[in-house]
Amino acid sequence: MTQSIVGSAFDSLRLDAVTDQEELRRAYELPSDAAVRKQMTELTEQTQRLIECSSLVLVASADAEGNCDVSPRGGPAGFVAVLDTRTVAIPDATGNKRLDTLQNVVATGRAGLLFVIPGRTTTLRVNGRACVSTRPELLAQLTAVGKPPASALVLGIEEVYPHCPKSLLRSGAWKPEQWLPTDAQPTSAEVTLAQLRMPELTIADIEQAEADSLKYRYE
Repeated sequence: MTQSIVGSAFDSLRLDAVTDQEELRRAYELPSDAAVRKQMTELTEQTQRLIECSSLVLVASADAEGNCDVSPRGGPAGFVAVLDTRTVAIPDATGNKRLDTLQNVVATGRAGLLFVIPGRTTTLRVNGRACVSTRPELLAQLTAVGKPPASALVLGIEEVYPHCPKSLLRSGAWKPEQWLPTDAQPTSAEVTLAQLRMPELTIADIEQAEADSLKYRYE
């Protein structure tokens, strides 16, 4: 007889999960000296250039209760401005207007960034203090996405760390021959329709809404 399971797989797995730093460390070898040493507190000329080459940055944040979020930001290479060796600014281009990331930053004053360069397998992690700025003279500089944004996410750098390429190499992210065929994936419209839980909507409705969104708000 099959025993019914109450709760999720997470609820079961956390019963014997790792609970302290010493137990965690015992599961791994110590990091190499280089892995520790290459962490810095400001940008070098080379990491500034990496940011200037990046067209995609993933922004991690959390609210005052610790609820986490990771959201993408994109634009032409160089859309993230390096203001000095300890400060970068990301324009907030038109999106869904939920403001999840910005509200988190206002609540906690912290954020983490992961800069991605298409075709390159190394990434750059930048963490630190954060704020949301609407200062006109700053926004006037951040027009890479077409016009001054409503606000900018400003990060005061405390950690700069170049990640090794293993994760992107394993993923085959930049190798089209390893990508799943389109018909093996749910479409964007299918995912959205399931998320909305509105029986009156159809796939065609969602596809049209997505097309309109990209046509009128891709800025």
